[in-house]
Amino acid sequence: MIQYKYRYKIIIICFLIISFIFIIKLFYIQVINKNYKFSANNNVLRYEVQQATRGLIYDRDSNLIVSNVPAYDLMVVPREMNKIDTLNLCKLLNISIEEFNYRLQESKKYSKYKESVFVKHLSLEKASTLSEQLFQYNGFYLRKLTMRKYHYKVGANIIGYLGEVNEEKTTRDKYYIKGDFSGINGIEGAYEKDLRGKKGMAIKLVDVHNRDQGKFQNGKFDTLPKNGNSLLSTIDIELQKYGEKLMDNKIGAIVAIEPSTGEILSLVSSPSYKLTNLTGRNRSKSFKNLKENKNKPLFNRALQAAYPPGSIFKLVNALIILQEKIITKNKIISCVNGYEYDVNKRVNCHKHSSSINLTSAIETSCNTYFCEIFAEYFKKNKNVNNAYKNWYSHVRSFGIGNYLNNDFISGSPGKLPKYTFYNKLYKNSWNANTIISMAIGQGELLLTPIQMANLAAIIANKGFYYTPHVIKKIENNEIDSNFTVKKYCSIERKYFDPIIEGMEKVINGSNGTAKNSRIADISLCGKTGTAQNPHGEDHSIFIGFAPKNNPKIAIAVYVENGGYGSKWAAPIASLMSEKYITNSISNIDLEKEMINGYLIK
Repeated sequence: MIQYKYRYKIIIICFLIISFIFIIKLFYIQVINKNYKFSANNNVLRYEVQQATRGLIYDRDSNLIVSNVPAYDLMVVPREMNKIDTLNLCKLLNISIEEFNYRLQESKKYSKYKESVFVKHLSLEKASTLSEQLFQYNGFYLRKLTMRKYHYKVGANIIGYLGEVNEEKTTRDKYYIKGDFSGINGIEGAYEKDLRGKKGMAIKLVDVHNRDQGKFQNGKFDTLPKNGNSLLSTIDIELQKYGEKLMDNKIGAIVAIEPSTGEILSLVSSPSYKLTNLTGRNRSKSFKNLKENKNKPLFNRALQAAYPPGSIFKLVNALIILQEKIITKNKIISCVNGYEYDVNKRVNCHKHSSSINLTSAIETSCNTYFCEIFAEYFKKNKNVNNAYKNWYSHVRSFGIGNYLNNDFISGSPGKLPKYTFYNKLYKNSWNANTIISMAIGQGELLLTPIQMANLAAIIANKGFYYTPHVIKKIENNEIDSNFTVKKYCSIERKYFDPIIEGMEKVINGSNGTAKNSRIADISLCGKTGTAQNPHGEDHSIFIGFAPKNNPKIAIAVYVENGGYGSKWAAPIASLMSEKYITNSISNIDLEKEMINGYLIK
């Protein structure tokens, strides 16, 4: 009996030892040694991310601007690779052995167990040839995706392009993995989350030769991708095309806005580039060339370039002076070729009638008049800091000095210095004459073309604007409510009438600075500007709107090194306005002159 008990205990102990060994082994297989887990899941099942089809982009008249075409990425899972004919695969991919090894090492750095892109954007033809032989190359498979197709050769700076996500973005947003693409700028970047859709997942069975054996359990666990939302933009693609044609071989920008809605009709940055250059396998090389181009085609001048506004800013100062009741519209001021404000200090003015009122001052762009009223404003507000702060507040209400909160992800606020800037610069000893250049839009003041166009829209609306925006409708979503709310400047409506009267005379008056830009049967109202440029020819500027009653378009044109505002900017704005309103051009000679103009050195 004692012997039986002894044997029983030995059997129990052996059983426990064997059980413990099995438990330890199972724990090692399932938890510690990931190779078994990898083999069980990845050598039998492949989890393939199903890319969503990106949303389409249309212009305001539902013309398709951007769509999609099929393409393929060659994916690799380094852990699945066995011995392969590397040389033959390189021939199929048209890459060198060195390039192959480099890409493989990069994939391994990312993960030995996770998929990553080995070759991007293979054409359908190349992918078809490769798929027939891919069973020979364990660890490699094709992932279907879509590439952008551009139906017009214009609008690069407003549409934007796609670029590969960096490591920071994949960490910040788990939607993306290495090799994914997202919108970088323009509409593509600003509306990325709407356009990208939602990814799906397909689980496939593969054999030891990496050949697709069909869906796992008939796709029971698959999830379908959800297509991105399509966008109806505010852009008139034909007007955009015309604007880029007019700005060909020139440096500068055009921004056209519908005043009654804030919808951007055209946004031209020149020089531009072709979006097709930033698709496909040659994208990196093309991007490098564009980035190194001395004329900066990737730089969106319409949104990011901060320029001195020149004489177009006289309109803002005139409105402030009227609001503050410093002068009336009928006050006469004499001009003797300039404004003298200190010994041997003078702001020159061109020849015109010596005695003028406000509307005539706008018509002739008299420097003396606007320097006089600017100085008068500061004299009546004896404390220079308080006077400037009040002036600053008025100017800010026009959307100057801020980003305007539009729907672009890039831009510049321009420059509108605070009074503290001048206190520091002049050690608290300054007055109106110290900053007299601000009276005529020079000095430290800088505006972007979109801010200039918005200024034109405010005047057209007699005191209010809608935030400029580029998207009209979003499929399955709503546009930002901020774009449908009126924003008012600080100037009362009644003070805009004499300003608009003067702007009409700029075009149609006998002494108007842009009388060469008249439009048959359309009352274009505007203001020319010429900004001094210490590095060469002055910049040509114009803002305006048309028609005078019930305006359909507000526009700003800035041509670098274009000289007087009447020489290039005003004619281009006139042609753009007529094209949009009538879809025709009455002054063919003027059109030819603008199109053939070559200002890039």
